[in-house]
Amino acid sequence: MNKQIQHINPDGMIKSPAFSQAIITQGNGTTIYIGGQNAVNEQGALIGKGDIEQQTEQVMKNILLVLSACNATFQDVVKLNIYLVQGQDARIAFGTAKKFMGDGTNPPVVTVLMVAGLVNPDWLLEIDAIAFTGQ
Repeated sequence: MNKQIQHINPDGMIKSPAFSQAIITQGNGTTIYIGGQNAVNEQGALIGKGDIEQQTEQVMKNILLVLSACNATFQDVVKLNIYLVQGQDARIAFGTAKKFMGDGTNPPVVTVLMVAGLVNPDWLLEIDAIAFTGQ
């Protein structure tokens, strides 16, 4: 299969190791849509009640599990949407998430939103993702 992921960071815009401005996917491949992940483990128990760093780590581990089940890695992720409950420190959440994103050479497109709340009042964030593989 032939796939191409092109990261677009035009002159005149910030060039960040944490996110790209745009991504173009072309060629034969598979697009993977990962639904919103929360900080729950395999048994459905919340990990890190009241702790945005622990919850972000669990969410990213869940995303990695889904990617692995789809024969993909975080290098295949082209888009992340991060939903943070108001009052949470976005810098802590984003810093923790970045640890899972690789070396920052070709980061995904990222949107971070502050929301009033999530379905479970103990959830502090939710993250969904889109990946593109050559499979």
